[in-house]
Amino acid sequence: MAAADAATDAYRRAVATYPREKLKSIAMQGADGTPTMFVDVIVEDAIIDAATAAGVNVLSEERGWVDVGSAVTLVVDPVDGSANAAAGVPLACFSAAVAIDGEFTEAMTTWLHTDERWWASRELSPYTTSGCRTVADAALSMLRPHQRNWDAWTRVAQTATRIRILSCSTLDAVLVATGAVDAFVDAGSDTHRLMDIAAAVVLVGASGGVVLDAFGRPVEFDTDLTRRWSGIVAATPELGEELRTLIAEAP
Repeated sequence: MAAADAATDAYRRAVATYPREKLKSIAMQGADGTPTMFVDVIVEDAIIDAATAAGVNVLSEERGWVDVGSAVTLVVDPVDGSANAAAGVPLACFSAAVAIDGEFTEAMTTWLHTDERWWASRELSPYTTSGCRTVADAALSMLRPHQRNWDAWTRVAQTATRIRILSCSTLDAVLVATGAVDAFVDAGSDTHRLMDIAAAVVLVGASGGVVLDAFGRPVEFDTDLTRRWSGIVAATPELGEELRTLIAEAP
């Protein structure tokens, strides 16, 4: 809660203070190897201050591993949907999962535009997924296609009932947890970092769904931010496995 409060406050101050060109400017190279926007730095700094003041480690995509010697780590995506946030598109989230001795135990995602929050623990969730079991019946959110996964992306898109592209993975995962969307898919592009899907492991898992990797790699706590996943966040195990088969199928 402290980290979410800090993120929302910092985001709103940044949007009120700086022009969009400044918000989207590249401030540094992130610890995950990707460029970091100015808006990310402002929000992440506030989150790290709040979390370390509470005595927990932080693993974040920009600063990387901030170790205060605790058994508890907050795995954070400070501004998921940075390009949306910087452009004024109201689809960006703070998202974090608590890991205790490497096991994800609870998670929260906050919609930065409205401060609406979704929380669950591994044992308790107020949400229920849609229960959809087949891709042919599914409304999907997807990452945008790349040349490297065009065939797989097209197979999934042509099979599903409906496709959306929101460009905010953590919000997409929340919509699966609450039953608004049947699945969220990276169709084999290996774009997801741990912080993109860590909260989904808890939020969706506790709500009846699953979080898988398209190529069978375990989604697990790791401070190595070079690791990537093709995350499948699905309402049911059956739907997740069918999506994995579609994605992994040889062209």
